[in-house]
Amino acid sequence: MRDPERKNALSAAMVQELEACCVEVSRDESIKVLIVTGLNEYFSTGADREMLHRLLTGKVPPRELLLPRTLLDVPTPVIAAMSGHAIGGGLALGICADLTVIASESRYAANFMNYGFTPGLGTTRLLEYMLGPSLAHEMLLTGQAFRGSHFKGMPGFNYVLPQRDVLKKAYDLAAVIAEKPRASLLTLKFTLSARKRELFEVARSVESLMHQITFPLPDVEHLIRELLG
Repeated sequence: MRDPERKNALSAAMVQELEACCVEVSRDESIKVLIVTGLNEYFSTGADREMLHRLLTGKVPPRELLLPRTLLDVPTPVIAAMSGHAIGGGLALGICADLTVIASESRYAANFMNYGFTPGLGTTRLLEYMLGPSLAHEMLLTGQAFRGSHFKGMPGFNYVLPQRDVLKKAYDLAAVIAEKPRASLLTLKFTLSARKRELFEVARSVESLMHQITFPLPDVEHLIRELLG
């Protein structure tokens, strides 16, 4: 992902390109592993201003934001090399990968509640699955950003490394994975990712109900409009 001007925010155009890339990878029988990465400073900062405005005005129902499922459905193993900050939807995208490498210096946050609306994109269940309920609930309720070093020694992320080493580690992991037969990789990936796909669908249904309650609230509109300027 490369959009320095918007700090790799998930604009409609970027989402379309990512979805198209995932479809292309899924169809290409020569590919054994996919690495998803971003800018050195920003992996992804989540929904851009235009997307937030479309969500606020109801032009895009939150239920239709299915990029995480697109990544979960990639048949080959997926590695997220998150050397830069991953915020909101950016974090949601990263935790859909099969393996994740993050940077000790960068910040990671599920900051939906900072704008008054409840979390989406499957994070209410996927973050629990990744990090355990205690830390996941703290991140979801407070919207607080944690440096990658906070997660060192905890279950969830595969590696917490200096920023300069994140992408190299992802390539090293990909090289080892790519040595295996593709058919076996696809079979194992499908089995290992089954729980995440199931949790995403459960979360999507519950999150949709929460969004019906929270998006129309005056406080939410005020916070989003304040952000949009």
